[in-house]
Amino acid sequence: MLFKNANIFRGDGFVHGSFYVENGRFGDILTTVPDADGVDLGGKYVIPGLVDVHNHGNSNADFSDGDYEGLVRMARYLAQNGVTSFAPASMTLPYEVLEKAFATAKRLHDEQPEGCARLMGIQMEGPFFSEKKKGAQNGAYLRLPDYDAFEKLYNGCGGLVRIVDLAPELEGAVEFVEKAAKLCTVSVAHTTANYDEAKAAFDHGATHLTHLYNGMPTFHHRDPGTIGAAVDSDNVTAELICDGLHTHPSAVRMAFRLFPGRLCLISDALRCCGMPDGEYDLGGQQVYLQNNIAKLENGTIAGSASNLFMCLEKAISFGIKREDAILAATYIPARQLGREKEIGSIAAGKLADFVVCDEALHRETVYMGGVQLN
Repeated sequence: MLFKNANIFRGDGFVHGSFYVENGRFGDILTTVPDADGVDLGGKYVIPGLVDVHNHGNSNADFSDGDYEGLVRMARYLAQNGVTSFAPASMTLPYEVLEKAFATAKRLHDEQPEGCARLMGIQMEGPFFSEKKKGAQNGAYLRLPDYDAFEKLYNGCGGLVRIVDLAPELEGAVEFVEKAAKLCTVSVAHTTANYDEAKAAFDHGATHLTHLYNGMPTFHHRDPGTIGAAVDSDNVTAELICDGLHTHPSAVRMAFRLFPGRLCLISDALRCCGMPDGEYDLGGQQVYLQNNIAKLENGTIAGSASNLFMCLEKAISFGIKREDAILAATYIPARQLGREKEIGSIAAGKLADFVVCDEALHRETVYMGGVQLN
């Protein structure tokens, strides 16, 4: 199938041309418009399908429910909204609850239902966190880093855990990082770590920072903490919730300057994403959604009610160069999952998941494997 007359995102900008899709994957990418039958995209802008590495739920379903039909509903919503690959994020819950949720992830990954976003991994967010920075995580289930428990969960889902989170100041954290980093990406999260504690984790194999600014001490010029340690570690990629609520536009612009080429946009969406205002469950706690803001009863901001495409549009509206914003929502998260050879960019041999947009990058049509979804 030939798709022609499009402005195609190629990593550092858009190139006018055409591309082929063969057996669900990209074929040749051309800088010409052949005089041949094909889908004429009329000069529209084509970007890779988005990749959300930190998404708890939507459509009144949460990954941690361990409900397969709910996970399918989540994946279908994501695909319809241009997020063609994702890594659902778990919550701080008992191991047996996580085991059930991870089993549903493996099933979705293996079955890949039609019209659903591809499940390309799991982010294990918890339970190895600080009580003081637990945020919306359930403190009753917090645990010290436990590699044996992690390895059991990892093996139980066939290695689908691609990111595991922990607070590096906890007892046994560095040893956990050294072991877990051989299996997947290790991320620093929900932490009170000072600069030295965080830097030790990064020096021993952690290469990711979960939702920058949130769940960690603020930066201070005499106490740079986790943020300073991440900036100083060139191999660390930071997540950023860009829903316009968790992070001020100025802090978004600062993040892109602090982490050039290593910033990863995420939604951190909850089950209330795509739902009306009301009361929703989050890991055994009640979350109240009002005017697109999700909070616990004590006023703590929980995750977001925005999908990743909405976050991409927000980033661009805040003044982020669109090429940088697209990379942060496609190739960079794919790389953090170790899936960059399959998804995240428009290149021959990769899965033909892409979004057709107008010039302002507002979503118009989504394709998965070269097949139109909407």
